[in-house]
Amino acid sequence: MDITIDRSSDEPIYRQLVRSIQAMIHSGSLPEGFRLPPERRLAAALDINRSTVLNAYRELKALGLVDAHVGRGTAVLRPPAAPAPPGAVANVPWRQLFRGGAAGSRDPILADLLAMTERRDLISFSIGLPAPELLPLDLVKRLADEVLRDSGPPSLLHCPTEGHTPLRNTLARWLASRGIHAETSEVLVVSGSQQGLDLLARTFVDPGDAVVVEEPSYIGALQTFRSAQARLIGIPVDAHGMRTDILASVLDHHRPKFIYTLPTFQNPSGAVMSLERRRHLLELAARWQIPVVEDDPYSELRYQGDPLPSLKALDENNLVIYLSTFSKVFLPGLRIGYMVAPPVVLRQLVLAKQGADLHSNTFGQYLLDRFVRDGHFAAHIDHLKDAYRRRRDLMAAALSGESGLSLNVRVPAGGFYIWCGIPDGIEQSALMANAVARGVTFLPGRACFAADPPENAIRINFTHCAETDIDVGIERLFEAVRETAATAPRPNIEGTSTAPVV
Repeated sequence: MDITIDRSSDEPIYRQLVRSIQAMIHSGSLPEGFRLPPERRLAAALDINRSTVLNAYRELKALGLVDAHVGRGTAVLRPPAAPAPPGAVANVPWRQLFRGGAAGSRDPILADLLAMTERRDLISFSIGLPAPELLPLDLVKRLADEVLRDSGPPSLLHCPTEGHTPLRNTLARWLASRGIHAETSEVLVVSGSQQGLDLLARTFVDPGDAVVVEEPSYIGALQTFRSAQARLIGIPVDAHGMRTDILASVLDHHRPKFIYTLPTFQNPSGAVMSLERRRHLLELAARWQIPVVEDDPYSELRYQGDPLPSLKALDENNLVIYLSTFSKVFLPGLRIGYMVAPPVVLRQLVLAKQGADLHSNTFGQYLLDRFVRDGHFAAHIDHLKDAYRRRRDLMAAALSGESGLSLNVRVPAGGFYIWCGIPDGIEQSALMANAVARGVTFLPGRACFAADPPENAIRINFTHCAETDIDVGIERLFEAVRETAATAPRPNIEGTSTAPVV
């Protein structure tokens, strides 16, 4: 695969890349299924910025010439057919008909990783799911029978868009026990926190609006905001959470629609925002009158240390929109989450939800209400914490057992994930391919950044797989890291304009 870059040309370099690769695809020299070089490798070989290659690949994808999948890289598709003669039946050019900004705006990595959960030959460290064997199936069966007996047909019919009112009452009381004082009218039941993020984007974000996110951050949030064509402004996260000192300087120059944060057991880093930074963040939000979206799916899963109050509990100016879910601690298939927001905001979110799905799972809401109201939730959480603490410690021990790979392992005090730095020379797409071939998966850390990641890291989940699979899976991951490091190409340091890339 030979590509020539003319640096004296007025044509942007990414367009030269698109034109060169497009010509090779149409000529047949790059056949269907051919895997293009990873962005970092091609950028190094051509002595150009990685974002230039990324932009070229995105345009090729929008043209329907390539597609990208986790573990398989960017592969050539069958070239679009020539226009059909009059009277012939032609294939519809679907990709060209998608809404502007939709093509290429959502990385398929989440769908790919969810699909991998059905493969019994893989040990999954990639997906953020609870352990299936810890689901309280007997209790759920009994509660489901009670719901059908006591509530009958209404539990299987429509319910208000805002959610089943008894559940909203139960949630308001439960939140009060955690220092979050909200009226039932301020609680909205949503179909998982992912829908909550989508409703926020629909309600607040116009194309080109700025949204502040942490770096790294939850991949599902980044995808949702990108799909809304938001301009993402990343704020670094360290061991004490979002760097609010950097946020302060950013807010001096930008007016984002909102600030998105996961302050407690952050996904993916596991960091916990310090109390000092929580107060500073709220002070900045109040000074500039910028809403804060607090995503809080993991705070119940603390394995050590003392809990900190949520941003919503500290909020004195009603600027925090609180978002959480039961998918991490109860039954993820129910798709039940909830939001707490000022009434004026909640009304707009309800209108957006009406257009999405009318209301969330009615029977699931009845079931969840009984589960929490009857006092089962606290005991279930204690059971999960004991099990997940053991799995976290087993995984941390397994990761520390290999000293020759220069891994930077950050063990969290709670949550679902270990954030693991890997050597800089390792290309994550190649590592994923090698890992899947050995029967283990992880989440590439590059997917968790709004821009080029400043570190080479991966996210490893310790809750979903069985305890007996942890050592086996980590050893498979070590093997993949060793092979990928051994076969990693040396970066091009000559700066030549023409280079063969394989």
